[in-house]
Amino acid sequence: MSSARSRHEEPPVDSPDSSVKARQPRSVRVVLMALMIAMLLAMLDNMIVGTAMPTIVGELGGLSHLSWVVTAYTLATAASTPIWGKLGDMYGRKGIFLTSIVLFLIGSALSGMSQSMDQLIAFRAVQGLGAGGLMVGVMAIIGDLIPPRERGKYQGMMAGVMAVAMIGGPLVGGTLTDHLGWRWSFYINLPLGAIALAMVTAVLHLPKKRAEGRIDYVGAALLTIGITSLVLITTWGGTQYAWGSGRIIGLGVLGVAALIAFAFVERKVSAPVLPLHIFRNRNFSLVTVIGFLVGFVMFGSMTFLPLYQQSVQGASATNSGLLLLPMLLSMMTVSLIAGRVTTNTGKYKMFPIMGGALITIGLVLLAQMDTETSRFTSGVYMAVLGAGMGFLMQMTMLIAQNSVEMKDMGVGSSSATLFRTIGGSFGVAIFGAIFTNQVKDTMVARLGDKGGAFVSSGAQMDPKALPKLPAMVRDAYEHAVSSGTHNVFLWGAGISIIGFICAWFIKEIPLRGAEPKTETDSASTDAAASPAEQKAASSA
Repeated sequence: MSSARSRHEEPPVDSPDSSVKARQPRSVRVVLMALMIAMLLAMLDNMIVGTAMPTIVGELGGLSHLSWVVTAYTLATAASTPIWGKLGDMYGRKGIFLTSIVLFLIGSALSGMSQSMDQLIAFRAVQGLGAGGLMVGVMAIIGDLIPPRERGKYQGMMAGVMAVAMIGGPLVGGTLTDHLGWRWSFYINLPLGAIALAMVTAVLHLPKKRAEGRIDYVGAALLTIGITSLVLITTWGGTQYAWGSGRIIGLGVLGVAALIAFAFVERKVSAPVLPLHIFRNRNFSLVTVIGFLVGFVMFGSMTFLPLYQQSVQGASATNSGLLLLPMLLSMMTVSLIAGRVTTNTGKYKMFPIMGGALITIGLVLLAQMDTETSRFTSGVYMAVLGAGMGFLMQMTMLIAQNSVEMKDMGVGSSSATLFRTIGGSFGVAIFGAIFTNQVKDTMVARLGDKGGAFVSSGAQMDPKALPKLPAMVRDAYEHAVSSGTHNVFLWGAGISIIGFICAWFIKEIPLRGAEPKTETDSASTDAAASPAEQKAASSA
């Protein structure tokens, strides 16, 4: 019997440890449930808060600072992600993960009590610091508990959480804001977080670790400066400041200089916050690039699909989450199937290739949408794109974790998460610039200077106002949005080809846990293992 099977299936009755091991599947499921709640906290927050933002601005004022409510959270999350991963590697994941949950809940409570926009921005940064540890903590703990060969069984659960967050977020945010007030958009995190804290504390058992060397404060500071500069460029570029402005160029120079200095420092210190040697592994580097591109395409698609369906197809903004249902259901189903096949066969290289192909095909199909495209047709196109994402979303993380040693599981997971996050930021910014320019050009071509003035006024951002517009203006704007989404998805298809090409160069390394038990495999521990078993496993 393989080591993976002995850890996750009930052993024969006459096994001396059967009473312990028989509880393992249930314990793993309970731990995973707690981890999924924590993941839901991180993913749900921005979508709930986004729905409540108009009400928040109406009460607190500060419309000019509106973007910073999101930017502060995003910056803090991105900058802290690799640091949380390294701290988990050094001091043990359970304590670090619990700390990130507590910090997230403190930020949530303070955000709900904010009395001004400045306070809300500051407390959102605190919340973002905690959120940086939630996602990487979940992924790294799963990497510790479940060998890659067995992890496919649980991929559907993770994809399901993502679907729940993306569909339910806007609906929950609107309901809470309408009936309980915007502050409950933050307070809702408290009971969910308390449940996750209690479950993780009671059920999760991982071997304790001792720090090896000192924390790389200089590297952490340089990495934070570099990441912050990149995120600010994608947030401000083309919107608040022109791409060629001194501020954007200055941020670019600062970011590049900080990252070069960071690479130099990481080669010298004994315990780097992000060990560069993990990028020497071909598979890890390739799936990092693919993950970046998946984030780039996914967040760009999520941004413009609802806008197209609301502005062109006349769908209700209230049900904007449901508009993505074909894509999300497809993604969840395919992720579950791919995970099961990987567990049963140990084969996985075909999935990134299939995912890259389907994402490219899905984006090409979406680029064909125009003012006459039905909701059913666009739903089919979205399902194709979702299938591609389903093959890639969890599989890239699995390959990344299988490509690093157990001692680097935290930084490996945080790096994969970080690059996907940064890819999303770049995707939204670049696709946004492409979309806006095309909308403006189309409006000017159809209505002349009046069309350009309409775009500059920002009136097009409210689909509710479209029925009140003159028929000629409304028709021009529908064509402009259709043309804008056409360009966005066409560019996305071109970029996704890079990921498809990268997938062909992945080498199918056997997944840990696929072979009979060895000393290396025994380093993977289970949530229900006894302290003695964990200690033995950690020293293997």
